[in-house]
Amino acid sequence: MSEQDGVLAALSEQRIETPSWAFGNSGTRFKVFSQPGVPRDAYEKVADAAAVHRFTGAAPSVALHIPWDRVEDYALLAKRAGELGISIGTINANVFQDDDFRLGSVCHADRRVREKAVAHLLECVDIMDETGSNALKLWFADGTNYPGQDDLRARQERLAECLLRVRDRLGPGQRMLLEYKLFEPAFYHTDVPDWGTAYVHCMRLGDAAKVVVDTGHHAPGTNIEFIVAMLLAEGKLGGFDFNSRFYADDDLIAGAADPFQLFRILHEVRRGGGLDPATDVVFMLDQCHNVEPKIPGEIRAVMNVQEALAKALLVDLDALGSAQETGDVLGANGVLMDAFATDVRPLLATWRSEKGLDPDPLAAYARSGYGAQIAAERVGGSPAGWGA
Repeated sequence: MSEQDGVLAALSEQRIETPSWAFGNSGTRFKVFSQPGVPRDAYEKVADAAAVHRFTGAAPSVALHIPWDRVEDYALLAKRAGELGISIGTINANVFQDDDFRLGSVCHADRRVREKAVAHLLECVDIMDETGSNALKLWFADGTNYPGQDDLRARQERLAECLLRVRDRLGPGQRMLLEYKLFEPAFYHTDVPDWGTAYVHCMRLGDAAKVVVDTGHHAPGTNIEFIVAMLLAEGKLGGFDFNSRFYADDDLIAGAADPFQLFRILHEVRRGGGLDPATDVVFMLDQCHNVEPKIPGEIRAVMNVQEALAKALLVDLDALGSAQETGDVLGANGVLMDAFATDVRPLLATWRSEKGLDPDPLAAYARSGYGAQIAAERVGGSPAGWGA
């Protein structure tokens, strides 16, 4: 198999998951700008996710966020997704928008509040059963704003207790993915602030628990690819939330701010075996399209991740290893830089053509008229957004 054939084959194995909430109205604390054609319910979000897959051929699943995507019949929603050519992916829990969670959810000092939070998490496992999803993603806004506000160790004990109860409810083949975030909305301390804290809890929970790396949730200068390498080595990388950041949790299009970082991350994924489907690493997007159109924004993100992966696959691992073993600093760096500098767009155009796709997904989407169609059809009702 030639190098190009190997890259094309690996690209065909990659699955990028879109997030349902990216298609709704969402934005910054300053302003959420509404757009025409925004989905009004989970079914329309699924339709938009299917459109992304139709034009890219690389996004065959959509993640749901509960209660934002609550429906009466989840099996029916999953059936509709299947009819559109995609499946329901990760189920994301939400224990950060209820007034009872003002001082925390699973880490709250009040057992009543913790029970309410756990009940929601168990509801999400029920939804996994109904939709065929095999992953539950957990992110907790829990933390404190002031020293002495609560007992730091007691909060960790409460967290561990609640996570164990959720783990025990999981069925065969199901797993829980624990996400971490440096800060926000809690500013003195966050209960799951870093990969180490998430890793410790997942280690205690066993094989059913793994860590999620959100590329926007790190302090400036953090070497994210090192974290990825470590988690892969320990079998604890559960997935990604791909996005870009300039300052904090900006949730911009993946690869927009620092495409070289995305390349470096995917190089470590390749080196650590994370592209093997058996590892079940979820390559999910987690983005906020506030000033750009939403479906094209997701299409661009998928294309950016594909380009970064193609470049990572072009790294000559033999030459890299030889340079590293002989201490050839510039030579080793040059191997990476040569791969990153390669224009892989013609290669991806070939990959798409071989799959019967347009070589330019964004141009194909623009010609399709889908955006104008949904803008005309989705009139009336309440557009989906954060909290809807």
